[in-house]
Amino acid sequence: MTEVAIPLIDERALSKLRWRCRRGLLENDLLIERFFTRHADSGISVTQAEGLTMLMDLADNDLLDLLLRRKEPSGEIDTAAVREVLADLRT
Repeated sequence: MTEVAIPLIDERALSKLRWRCRRGLLENDLLIERFFTRHADSGISVTQAEGLTMLMDLADNDLLDLLLRRKEPSGEIDTAAVREVLADLRT
């Protein structure tokens, strides 16, 4: 059986993404940092990076509402990539 390789972002893209993920609310920062720590060895896929980037376009309070399950993604951000990252961030 052949294993399908999941495309990962490179170190430069990872560095930019980490910088982009810095937030004004400590609660958001803590949950996002836990995500990066969990994926330190395995890397972050292109799909995860897309989902995370879309979430970072939200205001801090809207992001926190999603992370704490007060709301679910809707509209433009209701994508498979966002839902995948959100599920991971919530665990």
